Amino acid sequence: MPKLLARQRVEVEVDFFGFSLQDADDTAVPVPYPEDRSSDGFVAVLDGRIDVESAGHTHTAYLDVEVWSAPAPPADDREAWEAQAEAELACTSGELAVWAAAGPMPDYIHLTDRPGRWGVRLYCTGREAVRPLAEQGVPEGIERYLAQFWPLTG
Repeated sequence: MPKLLARQRVEVEVDFFGFSLQDADDTAVPVPYPEDRSSDGFVAVLDGRIDVESAGHTHTAYLDVEVWSAPAPPADDREAWEAQAEAELACTSGELAVWAAAGPMPDYIHLTDRPGRWGVRLYCTGREAVRPLAEQGVPEGIERYLAQFWPLTG
C-alpha cells in the first residue's frame, strides 16, 4: 500500500495561462518552457517537463505536492476537482523547478535524492472562478492544484 512520504505547498505565479514543472537540471530539458508549449488541454508532456494550462491569464495559484512511496496513490476526493490528468516524467536531478513564461520560481519541488521516472496525477479546482477574476486583477489562491507523484519501476 502506498505511503505518503512528503507534502509541500508552492505558490505558482501563473502567466499567459500556464506554467510548467520541469527537471531542475536544465541539461535534462531539451526544450525549456515556454518553448513548444501546447495549449491543447489541461496537461502536456515534453522531455523533462510537464506543462499545465491554467484558466486565468495572470494570477497566483497554489500547488500542493504529494510524494508517495509506490504507484497508484488513492485518487483524491477532498475537492470537487474541475480538471484531472495523469502523466509520466523523467527527472534526473530528483527536483523539479516551477516555471512560468517569465522564468523559474524560487521554490523547488523535492521528489528524491536520485534520478528516476515518476508518475503524476494532477488535479485542479477554481478554474471557473479564476477566469473572470484574472481579467480584472491578479487574484491569489483561487485556482488550486494537487500533484501526486510516485516512483515508476522498469
